[in-house]
Amino acid sequence: MFEFLDISEYMGMPAAGSAHAPMVDYMMALVHWLMFILLLGWGVYFIYVLFRFRAGKNPKASYEGAVGKYSKVQEAVVILAESALLVGFAFPVWGQLKNDFPAENTAFEVHIIAEQFQWNIHYPGEDGKFGSRDIHLIDLATNPIGLDESDPAGDDDLVMVNELHLPVDRDVIIQLSTKDVIHSFGVPEFRVKQDAIPGLVIPIWFTPTLEGEFEIACAQLCGLAHYRMRGYVTVEEQGVVDSWIRQMIEEGAAF
Repeated sequence: MFEFLDISEYMGMPAAGSAHAPMVDYMMALVHWLMFILLLGWGVYFIYVLFRFRAGKNPKASYEGAVGKYSKVQEAVVILAESALLVGFAFPVWGQLKNDFPAENTAFEVHIIAEQFQWNIHYPGEDGKFGSRDIHLIDLATNPIGLDESDPAGDDDLVMVNELHLPVDRDVIIQLSTKDVIHSFGVPEFRVKQDAIPGLVIPIWFTPTLEGEFEIACAQLCGLAHYRMRGYVTVEEQGVVDSWIRQMIEEGAAF
């Protein structure tokens, strides 16, 4: 709808790498159009005021302020435009991402456990089940997420640091949590950003549509070495992802 208003390609945005990214970009383009109209309107009005109420024509100041109906009409138009953006675009996109979760049996699910200063990525094995975790089993060198080795469901699990591999054109569910302070999982190409809050497991979902390697950035200042908290997500075909997981397990790359 109104594709001619979509100026996102001229806004310096990263490549749109998820199914919902074009909707977010379109909404941002509409916001920029609204801001441009306001800038133009108020700029013209400012020039008019400088000329109309110059000291030569108005030697005596007036303290009554704006009178008449035009100022109220302008305020009403701005309020209606902003309400239309919220109700017509922002709320539907937000509602879709937060409420319309895909079925877990069809989506590719991973657990991401943040910590200072790395992303711990927990993949299920071929059985599709995640092994249980226990904070008392955490060892920073050998078991950063506290994976319980006595749980049969975790025998074929894979835990990697800062390496996230996702299938293209398939719904992805990420269960996001943190071991210490607040972090923020952000991948600009996916138009995804979500805070990781201590004590909570927060699910997020999206559908990658662009193959390649992208940076995972922590968007929340999380400590002195915040700059080091960088990971990488690789989007590729499902078969390639499965082969990579099997290879990492066979090579003993997992913790």
